[in-house]
Amino acid sequence: MIPEPAAAVETVLHFGPYQIFPASRVILEAGRPLRLGQRALDILLALLERAGDVVSKRELLARAWPGQDIDEGNLRVHMNALRKALGDGQNGRRFIVTIALRGYSFVEPLATSAQATPATSGGQTADHNLPPRRNRLLGREAELERLLVELPRRRCISLVGSGGIGKTSLALQAAERCIGRYPHGIRMLDLTQLQDARPLNSTLAGALGIPGLAGEALEHICTQVADRQMLLLIDNCEHLIEAAAHLVECLLRHAPQIHILATSRESLRATGEHILPLRPLSCPPEQVGSVEDALAYSAVALLIERAKETHEDFEFRPEHLARVGEICRRLEGIPLALELAAGHLGQADGGIDALLQGGYLDLPLQSDESPNRHEHLRAMLDWSYALLRPAEQSCLRRLSVFRGSFTLGSIAAVLDQPADLGAAFLLVNQLTAKSLLTTEIRSDEVTYRLLEPTRLHALEKLQAAGEWHAARERHLALCQSAMQAAESEWERSASQGWLQRHAPWLAEVRAALDWGLHAEVRHTQAIRLAACSSPLWQELSLLHEYGPYVSAALGLLSAESASSLELAMRLELALGNTTYHDVRNSQADQAFQSARFLAQQIGDRNGELTALSGGLAVLLWAGQYQQAAEQSRHFDRLSDGHGEMLATSALRLKVLALHYSGDQTRAQAVGEEVLQRLQWQRQANRFAPCLGVQYDQQVASLATQARTLWLRGLPEQAERMATQAIELACEMDHSASIAYSLAVAGCVIAFYNGELDKAHQRLRQMIEVAERHRVPLFTDWARHYAWAMRFTESASATAPAVGLVRDIVQTLGGRALPSDQAQLMRARTGAAGWCAPEILRNEALALQQRGDRESLLGAETLLTRALLLAQEQGALAWELRSATCLAELWSAQGKQAPARQLLAPVYRRFTEGFDLPDQLRARRCLEDCGH
Repeated sequence: MIPEPAAAVETVLHFGPYQIFPASRVILEAGRPLRLGQRALDILLALLERAGDVVSKRELLARAWPGQDIDEGNLRVHMNALRKALGDGQNGRRFIVTIALRGYSFVEPLATSAQATPATSGGQTADHNLPPRRNRLLGREAELERLLVELPRRRCISLVGSGGIGKTSLALQAAERCIGRYPHGIRMLDLTQLQDARPLNSTLAGALGIPGLAGEALEHICTQVADRQMLLLIDNCEHLIEAAAHLVECLLRHAPQIHILATSRESLRATGEHILPLRPLSCPPEQVGSVEDALAYSAVALLIERAKETHEDFEFRPEHLARVGEICRRLEGIPLALELAAGHLGQADGGIDALLQGGYLDLPLQSDESPNRHEHLRAMLDWSYALLRPAEQSCLRRLSVFRGSFTLGSIAAVLDQPADLGAAFLLVNQLTAKSLLTTEIRSDEVTYRLLEPTRLHALEKLQAAGEWHAARERHLALCQSAMQAAESEWERSASQGWLQRHAPWLAEVRAALDWGLHAEVRHTQAIRLAACSSPLWQELSLLHEYGPYVSAALGLLSAESASSLELAMRLELALGNTTYHDVRNSQADQAFQSARFLAQQIGDRNGELTALSGGLAVLLWAGQYQQAAEQSRHFDRLSDGHGEMLATSALRLKVLALHYSGDQTRAQAVGEEVLQRLQWQRQANRFAPCLGVQYDQQVASLATQARTLWLRGLPEQAERMATQAIELACEMDHSASIAYSLAVAGCVIAFYNGELDKAHQRLRQMIEVAERHRVPLFTDWARHYAWAMRFTESASATAPAVGLVRDIVQTLGGRALPSDQAQLMRARTGAAGWCAPEILRNEALALQQRGDRESLLGAETLLTRALLLAQEQGALAWELRSATCLAELWSAQGKQAPARQLLAPVYRRFTEGFDLPDQLRARRCLEDCGH
């Protein structure tokens, strides 16, 4: 037995409950990994290396942002995040102190030891979408432990309590503690990002990692995750209570291994729901003996802790006991209200007294079950808002238009000061210090967020101030600017990186379109946003949701100017791309035709080329190969002389037209030129320019060339090229390109070559990709393939095969489709293009089965015609099939010599693939004929 390699040993630093492994950049809290951003970890390591010394701000900036000119504000934000994550100041312990005008110092004593580097957690443990920890949980230790005990026992637990009571914080802490316990991970569904229940299915499918099912019924989505063992956190259910209850019941019924943790101001009243009421934090009585006694009450501990986080010099002294106790009792232990109060405790003299003045807290005490408990929080929000300076009030109001997290640049934009990030930061810093705004650090990008009670309160203030329309306009303009930038970046970026940067905009884009496209608003910028946000919807596999926005934008558009015509053209192109992959929708062809007409009206060559190529793709899928070839010639003429990029695109479309219309000799030659051009150009963009339906240009070219090589009699080369296309598409993680490569080349070539296990595996991969990313065109194809290849005994699909998929099915040789005179006429007239020889051969085989003399003569005629047509097309594979069938027919009639003379020259032209089904059949026939 080979011994296990020895684990690496490194020096470990210890303080409080933490273990720091500097070499491996791992930090453990009580043995569990603590999630810190990379910048915060850099700052911590720099401070630990010089523990006890003052480390200047300049040194820390250089360590965390090497070679970058970064404002000190970023350091403060990351330092605050680090302190909150470590619980700096909790229970009177201070790890990091600020040295005025100098920097920061780590003051906690350190211990060291030598330990093995901890094993990395692996992808399973990291499979979650939980946000980074905003604050350490205080005063909820008992509830947390109870929740952790109950979660494995209960299918659904709802944390129920009034606004600001801390439901989300407790749920997130519990979920974080469960990382690694569920084989299929933990997913969070934040309902605050939804204005209504319409996108709920899409949001659920996205959270579960199956966005392709976003447009399906909820029951179907839940069925698809029936075997998953995971935890789903559904946060803030109260404004969608009925939809959330239905969602929970569907999951409980159809996904028996999924556990649900929900938060809501009221119970969902769902079957199977277990309610865990969340009570306020404990408050001290009027008489408390000492500071230590007071801190034993969780409301006081939270109030003082948060005060120290924002005001480092604040001290809780005995003379504060009575007033602090009264504040906690008046706020009835509501955590958010206490945090708002904490933002003022360390202010100038009178901060504590100010909390008790003005009547803001003079509300009657309510019972825990009282529906009016939220009035205490509202009073605190009113009071906090009243203490803000006018500029801070205005900032808070305007930020209420955001439904999710937002950056400093976004804040500046809605403040109508996009160039003044410094002023925006000062305002944000003040709101953060007063606990009206929270800070999040994801992938080391600083973002901000309004907690939902605060956002709703600020939204009321925005409407009362008469600023709603103006704020929504600025938000709309911001979304349009963001999506324009994303659109220009899209073709040059890999899917995964692009999505990480731009997917967080989805909630904002939805909200902006819902408002701007409303019939009472009809905002031009919303119509433009509908056009330029197309890549976001496509990459998120939400074309079914995007389509209605495009249709609404087209309905509102007034075509009175050239700019309106240009916008209408872009929307028609988007509509074509949106409906193209949906077999149940026939709008794509009309949309591309309309886009082409509009492009001609305004003289937009690129728009016309895009529409032409989109229309060509539609024609190919419909099996209209001659019309597609004519479209290709139009593209060639229009693009001639306009650069190498368009020349390559024109050649690519020419290859498609040649291959599918049946000229395999020229298709192979031009296909080789296209692949050489793509290799030589080494394009940074993923998609062919001026392509109406988006697939990666190299993947598409490889797949088409693989098909051509197979028809040309090179089956082994064809399989290698098909594999290359699939691997490239998977490497890029582009769902439509993966499905395309499998559908047109990977599945069929493996089946042609008799590699049934490989064909079956690729077919399953095709179905998985098509369903996960909602590409129903390819889901439909896969069902027909499965039937034709005899991988299923059920009916081929819900509807008969049509167009290209019907033509491919007829070449698979597994199950024959019923005799079709229309198909036979297509083959006789040349309209069937590439598959015409196989249609004729299949009809001949059907005639042979009748056995009568007239049918046998008809079969011979058809096979002779198929053989000649295959020779004309340069399709050696079809030529071999037709020659073999005709030779078998003659041999059965005693004409062995003519059969041998017919088949042998065709067989000898092959240079590879001699062990594949078609060649083996031909060789057996030759042997029977005395070869």
